[in-house]
Amino acid sequence: MQKNKLSTAAASQVAPRRRRSRTVKRTRRSRDDILNRIVQAAREEFKRSGFAGATTAAIARNADVTEAQLFRYFGSKSNLFRETIFKPVDQHFTHFINQHMPEIRKAASNAEMTDLYATELQRFIRENSGILASLVVAQTYESGTAQPAIDSLHTYFDRCASLMSLRLKGRAKVDPRLTVRVVFGAVLASVMFKDWIFPAGLATDEEITAAVNDFIKEGSRANFGFGSS
Repeated sequence: MQKNKLSTAAASQVAPRRRRSRTVKRTRRSRDDILNRIVQAAREEFKRSGFAGATTAAIARNADVTEAQLFRYFGSKSNLFRETIFKPVDQHFTHFINQHMPEIRKAASNAEMTDLYATELQRFIRENSGILASLVVAQTYESGTAQPAIDSLHTYFDRCASLMSLRLKGRAKVDPRLTVRVVFGAVLASVMFKDWIFPAGLATDEEITAAVNDFIKEGSRANFGFGSS
């Protein structure tokens, strides 16, 4: 009888502890924390699996959220892709414009300005090649659909075209709005597809940078002296 009483007493002491352990609640996360978790997990998943291979289930699992939460904040996988790819590109271009356009504008000569412009643009694309490659993927997988505008890229084009027009005083052989886009495309390709275009041993990174700069300066000179001293 006494043994049964002891067993009952022991059980009564253990039971409350078990009940208390069940009532421990998970700390509620803030909206910003949830968003950051989803965006970071999505960026890693898209980078690893591409747009087609990535799943919202995997993204939600890696972010430690539910798919319902993911769709509540982003609506669709496409919207999430845009948020993780286009927004960072826009931010990087804004920083590039604010940091380098003033010094390019103050260059003493057209040649100096062109050289500074080409050098900084190559450095920018090289440092951000990963995220720009993801942007190419976005265009590939979502071709035929409306794409969000990278506002800062268009701002960059507009400012460069305006600066070129001022230097040329309206004597441009080729519309500056077209020229700045052609130059950007040439630099983008030479940096992002360097391994495809330049076989190993052909030239060092410094030599490729110098060659691209010279190419841009020569082309600029043909456009009624832009790029000359």
